Amino acid sequence: MKCAVDIESRDVEEMYINIDPIQAGGRLTAEAMRAAIAYGDGYSVCDNCRNPPRLDYIKNPPIAQYHADLAAWLNMDTARVVPGARRGFQAVASTLVEKGDPVILTSLAHYTEFMAVEAAGGIPREIPKDAKNHITPDAAAEKIEAVIREFSKTPPLLFVDHVDYQFGNVHDVAGIAKVAHQYDIPVLVNGAYTVGIMPVDGKALGADFVVGSGHKSMAAPAPSGVLATTNEHAERVFRTTQAKGDVTGRTFGMKEIEMMGCTLMGVTVVGMMASFPRVRERVQHWDTEVAHSQAVVDALLSIEGTKVLSDYPRQHTLTRIDTRESFDTVAQQHKKRGFFLASDMKKRGITGVIPGSTRVWKFNTFGLTEKQIRHVGEAFVEVARENGLNII
Repeated sequence: MKCAVDIESRDVEEMYINIDPIQAGGRLTAEAMRAAIAYGDGYSVCDNCRNPPRLDYIKNPPIAQYHADLAAWLNMDTARVVPGARRGFQAVASTLVEKGDPVILTSLAHYTEFMAVEAAGGIPREIPKDAKNHITPDAAAEKIEAVIREFSKTPPLLFVDHVDYQFGNVHDVAGIAKVAHQYDIPVLVNGAYTVGIMPVDGKALGADFVVGSGHKSMAAPAPSGVLATTNEHAERVFRTTQAKGDVTGRTFGMKEIEMMGCTLMGVTVVGMMASFPRVRERVQHWDTEVAHSQAVVDALLSIEGTKVLSDYPRQHTLTRIDTRESFDTVAQQHKKRGFFLASDMKKRGITGVIPGSTRVWKFNTFGLTEKQIRHVGEAFVEVARENGLNII
């Protein structure tokens, strides 16, 4: 009987240039790889867990200091590591939202924001996007007023994406937060595509909560993320348990309810920590990353019929592209149908284009070198030319 599980080694990052829209910012650094090996055992970080027995108090490895560093880096007052951004959403919604409360999200919000609201018993209400696929302060104000009229109460929470996952557009979070605060509505900023990718100043954004994704944008193992907040909200969202056993009389000290005591207890938190110096440094080169994104977009736009659906010029490395009048016209006649594009790009050492996608699709250029950016742009043009498309 075969006992071992045969797991094929993953070599995507070693063998290819990867432009997958959700993987670019989560590539581990060499330091995180080494940490993952050293701290791969389950409760590895608990070797030196003493009183109080909580993750954010552990000094060796320096997890306590890392929590303080995260808060300072985001210009917030307090931070906790969490098992992915979605658990940050859940912790805040569980704290602020009561059953039947309306909660403001946007028409570009990630599905996990909706699920966090649903789990808390809230009722989601969306701010519509405008014709340019932006969420504006004016639209936020109109929606808040409409929700107050509908429910005869003020929403206890507003979610807004700093950069949305659908178009990769940067939104006026500060303006939206200013509007929300006029109604005393706390604002949660979803920084899944910005924290660890570009500079983020929570207080400048007007955020009451900043949530980031370690495995999406902080070069960390999954699931990992960060929830940061201000002193105004910290005591409530990071409240400690008051539970007491009726038979044993047991109590559980400083364990935080929304963190379920402790959160990332091994390779995930140490991987985040190991990558942090590089992550903190790389956000300072955001202008270069945006220029790289623009170069690939321009190469794609040189293929007749191709359109960019995201903001142009680009302001982020995640881009939504429309190739229905270019690559998809090839797919209609090609023996591989829509799979030809991913296949032809892979032959050129590039992966991340979802197989079968030749209509509307996304890519992310974050972290690529100048040479890799040139190769990606040239590869798209070569594939187009080889398949009879016009280059303008």
